Amino acid sequence: MSIKFKAEKVDVFYNEKQAINNISLNIEKNMITALIGPSGCGKSTFLRCLNRMNDVIDSCKITGNILLDNEDIYGPNIDPVDLRARVGMVFQKPNPFPKTIFENIAYGPRIHGLASNNKELREIVFNSLEKAGLIDEVKDRLDDQATGLSGGQQQRVCIARAIAVSPEVILMDEPCSALDPIATAKIEELMNEISQSYTIVIVTHSMQQAARVSKKTAFFHLGELIEYGDTDKIFTKPKNQKTLDYITGRFG
Repeated sequence: MSIKFKAEKVDVFYNEKQAINNISLNIEKNMITALIGPSGCGKSTFLRCLNRMNDVIDSCKITGNILLDNEDIYGPNIDPVDLRARVGMVFQKPNPFPKTIFENIAYGPRIHGLASNNKELREIVFNSLEKAGLIDEVKDRLDDQATGLSGGQQQRVCIARAIAVSPEVILMDEPCSALDPIATAKIEELMNEISQSYTIVIVTHSMQQAARVSKKTAFFHLGELIEYGDTDKIFTKPKNQKTLDYITGRFG
């Protein structure tokens, strides 16, 4: 498999406090990789390094290298705005803009100049909603406020919004933690469908979710990467005692 992201000896500090320590990890293309571990273990901090979301935190300092398609994403020629179009993000709580469903999806393509006329823009919006498994539910109400949708539908609007700018990678920070089981199942099904076209990295508290959706799993503990490998092996024959203790519920 080809490598999409290559992290080498990444350290992250918030002022004097070290949040992640010496993380080296290859993330493979067009595959779902899950980051698991107890609260405060560094998994979300690492995820945010991949699209430079930590840049907005003044106290945050990052060392080491993170390469996207062999290019250093912290290099001087990289525009974070362009990077975040390539590496989209879906957050823990659905956060649609207080606009119509249509305008939520059209926002990114407009900013990045991806459509030269209204017909092209509509095509992008419809395609994105279709890929997010939402078109049948909302096609007659695109002028309704996105904030009026159910939580699961709002999260799929956010996924469609990420897809609309043609990203290569979609980062998901606990995308189902605010959703009920039925909405969660729909998001997981959607992730499986779109993973053939996108590289997906998901932070999840749910080990069952990691086992269901991901091909690779990375286990973080106290800011360190303890173990990384094929998901089925991590969950059935982990090499490290800490991994075993975590997945069998001895701590967490």
